[in-house]
Amino acid sequence: MHFFVEVILPLSLAKTFTYSVSEAEYHFIQQGMRISVPFGKTKIYTALAVATHQNSPTLYDAKEIHEILDHTPIVTPIQITHWQWIASYYMCAIGDVYRGAMPSGLLLESETIISKKTTSSTDTSTLSDEEFLIYEALELQSSLKVQDIIAILNKKNIFPTIQKLLDKNIISLQEETQETYKPKLVRYIRLHPQYNSDQGLSALLEVLKKANKQKELVLNYFQLQASYKKPISVKKLIETAQSSSAVVKTLIDKAVFEDYLIQEDRVDFSKNLTQKDLVLSPAQQKGLEEIKTEFAQKEVCLLHGVTASGKTEVYIQLIEEYLAMHKQVLFLLPEIALTTQLVSRLSAYFGNRIAVFHSKYNNNERVEVWRNVLQNSDKAQIVIGARSALFLPFSNLGFIIVDEEHEQTFKQTDPAPRYHARDTAIVLANFHKAKVLLGSATPSIETYFNATTTKFGLVEIKERYGKVSMPEIALVDLKDKYFRKKMTGHFSDTLIEAITAATTLGEQVILFQNRRGYAPLLECMTCGHVPQCQQCDVSLTYHKHKNQLRCHYCGYAIAKPTHCHACSSIELTTKGFGTEQIQQELEQLFPDSKTGRMDQDTTRGKFGFEKIINSFKNKEIDILVGTQMLAKGLDFDNVSLVGIMNADNMLYHPDFRAFERSFQMMTQVSGRSGRSQKQGKVIIQTYNPDHNTIQQVTVNNYAGMYKEQLYDRQIYKYPPYFRIIKITLKHRDYEKLKQGAMWLYQVMHTNLNIPVLGPEEPGINRIRNEYIRTIIVKIPQSSSLGGVKKIMQKMLQSFDAVAPYRAIKVSVNVDFY
Repeated sequence: MHFFVEVILPLSLAKTFTYSVSEAEYHFIQQGMRISVPFGKTKIYTALAVATHQNSPTLYDAKEIHEILDHTPIVTPIQITHWQWIASYYMCAIGDVYRGAMPSGLLLESETIISKKTTSSTDTSTLSDEEFLIYEALELQSSLKVQDIIAILNKKNIFPTIQKLLDKNIISLQEETQETYKPKLVRYIRLHPQYNSDQGLSALLEVLKKANKQKELVLNYFQLQASYKKPISVKKLIETAQSSSAVVKTLIDKAVFEDYLIQEDRVDFSKNLTQKDLVLSPAQQKGLEEIKTEFAQKEVCLLHGVTASGKTEVYIQLIEEYLAMHKQVLFLLPEIALTTQLVSRLSAYFGNRIAVFHSKYNNNERVEVWRNVLQNSDKAQIVIGARSALFLPFSNLGFIIVDEEHEQTFKQTDPAPRYHARDTAIVLANFHKAKVLLGSATPSIETYFNATTTKFGLVEIKERYGKVSMPEIALVDLKDKYFRKKMTGHFSDTLIEAITAATTLGEQVILFQNRRGYAPLLECMTCGHVPQCQQCDVSLTYHKHKNQLRCHYCGYAIAKPTHCHACSSIELTTKGFGTEQIQQELEQLFPDSKTGRMDQDTTRGKFGFEKIINSFKNKEIDILVGTQMLAKGLDFDNVSLVGIMNADNMLYHPDFRAFERSFQMMTQVSGRSGRSQKQGKVIIQTYNPDHNTIQQVTVNNYAGMYKEQLYDRQIYKYPPYFRIIKITLKHRDYEKLKQGAMWLYQVMHTNLNIPVLGPEEPGINRIRNEYIRTIIVKIPQSSSLGGVKKIMQKMLQSFDAVAPYRAIKVSVNVDFY
């Protein structure tokens, strides 16, 4: 009798592989256990067992496995079914899904590089002989490959030893970048409660009768408190009073002052737990009841609530109900920046029952969350995360929330699987018989179409929480302002007045500009030459802070040239503007205000978002400039003005979603304004104030935008009436790519009787030295999607079989967004 196990390898391979096992192993192995297996000549990978059987493979001799890595399955049967659905729907290999789904801490392979953690001091007496040998080797050299460790221990099955060292936090894998940011603790100061009354004040003056320096500091504190409506930091007080930290220390020792630190903690949320009773407004309550009614008949419901209508409170109420039924809850967000804020809001209600899962967590933290979810532990009843949290091993999932469901970041572009988290979540919920709530102030056209054609439920909340009025939106015609010379830099006089008014009242301002860097291009005034990236077909962006030109596609950078590379002229000028330039102009226009910037350059590292969001929340920043990161559901109660620097660069993108996206972006950014008592203001600067989309934003007319876009989509064969599959071909040789793309297009055009467009050169037709061509297939709702995909898969296989075209990289993007 021969025994075999069928496994998935974490490689871009579409099929499973068969390995031979002993009879004892055959009875021990369960679906969902990890097994280390040899593949190719020398490599070892962590594979996943999906089935055991007794049929020997016909095409090859089954190799033996190395060893079984788990005692119990760490992947659930539902996960495997779900992954198979993703592989077939999004036309990618099951190996891609497995590799994308597992935290890399659970996927050791022979190429993995291992290094010793510098931070931890290790008690070597707790190590076994084998662990000590690895530890000792790492003392002598900085890193080892798995292959080296096999040689040191002189045996092949070393993964358990590595796993133990990982669990003891002694070593780390190469994928981890060391995080240098230490959360900054700001010391704030307040008067001791015993002095907060009138009698208290006279007692205080009595205490300080003889100490003049101390008395002066206290008087300065009162003055600051009256004029400065924010928490007072020790640093600020010392500066204002021109005093020293010794005086502050004496006052703290005398219990006149208390100091306290503000810093959001990382993984322990228990201290945030505060018993709050949630009081819903009548509109929220009505929305909540309607959602429950919809859930009685439908699996998916869309909550369309205007910005600041308090969707989060409705979510919290629903989460409570599912937790009471002992169900797990998954809360998906489009952006890591949002998890920061949401975690602090939710942990106030649920304390340590929350787990967070996203790519800025390191290997050990991610593996820990994975195990907690698998064991259905109390620490992970609610999982909050970006799209990758979908892949966690839920056993008892009852409810999924997809917040800001319209966001394009829910769609993964590279690498495969190119899935859309919202659609994938709906399928996952279906496997678990769970309910899905999609929330947005500006739903995507597909979702709204599904909700109005009764596929999904639809619930609307049309007023803001606490009856706060929607912000007043004013348009500024840039053409007219430039003509009348009423512009200072990129700021119109209207915007400058509004910022001055807001900052004078101690309110905060957000400015939105969808370009990072200082200027998108540098141009020679003499010959018109624009420096280009050597590897991509794009101009280089100027970053003034680093005095360099950078490519935003591949990271190539050069120092800012002093003269033109083409004609040696020294007359170089920048064109366009980005967040960096806006921030610089602000510093000149408003020297007394503290400005901050939030874009990809300032939020690198695990705590990048926290630093900026916390300092904005603690009112240390008065004016925040940023890219679309700002547009996503952040909640700041002191923002009274939002300025959109230039609405046009979003509108004129060569993309069928450009108008829909511009509407969503502008409405979302506007929604950050006036979220507490006072009506907020939004100023949109544009060269085209009469544009339909901009007018629809001004009056918050979502329905108008939806109808107009739907009409266009039907005529031009776009979603929701047609499904779109985009095929991208890449190769370094321009001619070979051109021929290959034409061959594939002709085969598809002939065999599929549906619209096939292409092969076209995209706007940016070369990235990292690879030329690009795209083919677009449009599938009408009436055609069978599965049938079309099967035919396409066959064509792609035959394309791969043509020898000259084998080197062309082909990627398929289903439901291309």
